[in-house]
Amino acid sequence: MEKEKTIVVGFDVGGAHLKVARAEAGRIVAAQTFATPLWQGLGSLVAALDTAAALHADAGGHAFTMTGELSDVFASREEGVAGLLSVIARHFPENGTRIYAGRSGFVGFAQAGRLAADIASANWHATASLVARRAGDALFVDMGSTTTDILAAKAGALANDGYTDAERLLSGELVYTGFTRTFLFGVASSAPVRGRMTPLMNEYFASMADAHRILGLLDEKDDKHATADGKEKTVAGSIARLARMVGRDGAELTPEEWRGVAGWFSERQLRTVHDAAVLVAAKLPADAPVVGAGTGRRQIVRLAERMRRRFIDFADLIPADDAVREEASSAAPACAVALLAGVQSESAAGSLKA
Repeated sequence: MEKEKTIVVGFDVGGAHLKVARAEAGRIVAAQTFATPLWQGLGSLVAALDTAAALHADAGGHAFTMTGELSDVFASREEGVAGLLSVIARHFPENGTRIYAGRSGFVGFAQAGRLAADIASANWHATASLVARRAGDALFVDMGSTTTDILAAKAGALANDGYTDAERLLSGELVYTGFTRTFLFGVASSAPVRGRMTPLMNEYFASMADAHRILGLLDEKDDKHATADGKEKTVAGSIARLARMVGRDGAELTPEEWRGVAGWFSERQLRTVHDAAVLVAAKLPADAPVVGAGTGRRQIVRLAERMRRRFIDFADLIPADDAVREEASSAAPACAVALLAGVQSESAAGSLKA
């Protein structure tokens, strides 16, 4: 029973992925990401929770954060929060389960129903708060499959301008671009092909996963969803999909030429993130590092170099076993709520003993 109490499992329930992180005695010992296309129905989340049972079944505490309420399976964010809470309540006991409500902290199921606005898409708040505690001054950047969060941590506290998605889009703290799932026409409207700027076809023929696969930057375990055409995840397959974006077939250009086109999209994405990061970083000292998390950390390393700031991987800031550091960084919000909830539980237990 004592061992069980020291185990806290964190969950980040997204619209495309479920991220799970297991903390034992305040240390991340396992982390994993599962594909959960919520737009196809909540069955994918239920299946993922069942598949992840080995990570969480014996835990004494469960901590949840979410962004999946944005899925178009729900009519509104409030309905989405309620729907996800309903799934969580069916699978986890009320005692020991906490929901992260951002600025309102961790709450139980009863309170959560009244705090939908604080709970909705608050995973960034958990991760950035943990980074602030551990790094002091830092520019925290988390690039996932779909979005990029950019937050300033100053003197050990969050220094955010926005809280809701709408506010963070305006402040530059949320950039809707990601390392794998973003459509190419969401990154640029044209691309250079043999010295001519070619307008793109506004069709979902290819994604950033294809561009990064062609460039050799993609770890295949980070691309958990089907390709645009449902075909193979190979460089040749990605070239064929990229070629359609500019009205060509893959054989019309050399592999090196296609790498150049793919590199254009990766660079355009980085420029967009860089523009936002410069604005957010304006409140930080010049020597504050960039702390990077998410599957798109390779882009964040490039961002740090461009901004002439030292790069620190999120996983190197937290207590984690060496074997799981890469997965832990990719599942940063799940790790954050697991660790933060564990600290809160320890504090509460200490207060009771006192």
